[in-house]
Amino acid sequence: MQRRLGLLISVLLIAVLALAACGRGRQQPTPAPAAATEAPAATEAPAATEAPAAGEAVTTTEETTATEEVTATEEVTAAEETTATEEVTATEEATATEEVTGTEEVTGTEEVTAAEEVTGTEEVTGTGATTETAEAAPAVAYNGGAAVNAPDKAGQDIVVFDVPKLIGIDYFNATGQGMQEAADELGNVTYTQDGPTEGRVDRQIEFIDNFITQNPDAIVFASNDPVAISPVLEKALAVGIHVVGYDADAEPQAREFFVNQATFEAIGKALIDSMVAQVGEEAQVAIVTSSLTAPNQNAWIEEMTKYRDANYPGLEFVDTRPSEEDQNLAFQVTNDLLLAYPDLKGVFGLSSVAFPGAAEAVSQSGKCGQVAVVGLSTPNSMRQYVKDGCVKDVVLWNPVDLGYATIYAVRALVDGELTPESATLNAGRLGELKVQGSEILLGDPFIYTADNIDDFNF
Repeated sequence: MQRRLGLLISVLLIAVLALAACGRGRQQPTPAPAAATEAPAATEAPAATEAPAAGEAVTTTEETTATEEVTATEEVTAAEETTATEEVTATEEATATEEVTGTEEVTGTEEVTAAEEVTGTEEVTGTGATTETAEAAPAVAYNGGAAVNAPDKAGQDIVVFDVPKLIGIDYFNATGQGMQEAADELGNVTYTQDGPTEGRVDRQIEFIDNFITQNPDAIVFASNDPVAISPVLEKALAVGIHVVGYDADAEPQAREFFVNQATFEAIGKALIDSMVAQVGEEAQVAIVTSSLTAPNQNAWIEEMTKYRDANYPGLEFVDTRPSEEDQNLAFQVTNDLLLAYPDLKGVFGLSSVAFPGAAEAVSQSGKCGQVAVVGLSTPNSMRQYVKDGCVKDVVLWNPVDLGYATIYAVRALVDGELTPESATLNAGRLGELKVQGSEILLGDPFIYTADNIDDFNF
C-alpha cells in the first residue's frame, strides 16, 4: 500500500509542476485582479519594496502555483486517506476475524460478554449461537469446620450426645423430645442429653470434655458463650467426632453445621412489631436478656435495633440487663427496671426463662395492660400469662422441630449426604430444609396467641 501511495504522489506532483510550467508560458504581464492574487498576510512582501510589473506577474504566477501546489497536496492527502480507507475496507473482512479484542469479541460471528470475567459464564451470540453456563456459586459460602478422619459409619448405628445450655427447663426438654423422636424414627441413632443445671459455659465445657473421652460419633450443643466453648468443640473435631450446633451457635470453625431456629432478622422484626402494636411507635422500653455473651440474644438485639432505627426511631431502648438463664433473676431485674424507669411502657424477655420472669414481675406489680411484655419462650411457660391477658403473644418456633431437625442433620452428615456443597437437608417429617453455607434454617418464627397456645404442649 505504501508503494502505491508513493507512486500516486509522484505522478500528481509531476502533473502539478507541468501545469505550473505551462501557466508561466501563457501568462501575460498584466496584473491579476487583487482578489485573485492577494497573498495571505503571512506571505505578503514588505510594503516598502515595490516589485516591477513583470515581477508582479511572476509573483502572481508563483503565488498561484503555490496555491495550486497546496490544493494538489490537499487532493493528494485526500486521495491518500481515501485510498487508505479503501484498502483498509478492502482488507477488513480478511483481518477482522484475526483480531482478538480485550473482551474476545468478533463482530457478527462470536461475542463473549463481560459476564465471563465476573461469573465465569461464557455466552456466545450471533450466528450459530451457543450458551455454556457454569454452575452458579452458592449465595453463602461454607465456613464450618470438619471432623478429622471421622470413621465411615454410613447407614450404621451411631451414638449422639447432646449438651444444651442447661437441663431441666421446658425449652431444652422440648428440643430433647424432638431429638429422641428423630432417633426413634431413624432407628439407628442412640441419643443422650446431659448438661449443667445452670447456664454456665465452664460447666458445659466439662460435660463436652467428658463426652469426648467416650468417643461418640457426634456431639450436638447449644452454647452459653460462642467463643469460650469453641476450643473444646474443635478438640472433638480433631479426634474425628462430628459436631453440630443448634439454638445458640459457636464460632463457625468449631462445628460443621448449625441448625438455626429462624433467621435473626425475622426474630428481630417479629419482636419489634409485637411491641409497637401494643405500646405505639414512641415509648420507652427495656430488654431483659440471657447472658451478655449469649450469641443468639446478641444477634436478636442487633437486628431489633436495626429494624427499630429504620422504622420506629421513637421507640427508645432505655436499658439492657442480663438474667443469666435464671427466671428468678429475670423477675428481680424486671422489678428493678420498673422502679428505675417510671415511664417504662414495655419489657422484652429474650430467653425462655427471662420472658416468664419479666411477665411475673409486671403481673405482681399490677401493671398488666400498662406495661407490655414481649419475648420468646415455650407455650407451657407462658400459657397462664397469655390466658390472663398480661401477655398478648409469644414469639418462638417449635423447639421440638428444632431438636428433630438436628438429629436428621447429624445422620445425614455421618452418611455423607450433608456436605459443604449441600443446598437442602431432607429432614423427615419436616421435609426439605434450606441450607445456607454452614447453617440449616428451620423456618420462620411462629406466633403463639390465646387462640392457639393450647394446641401445643411443651
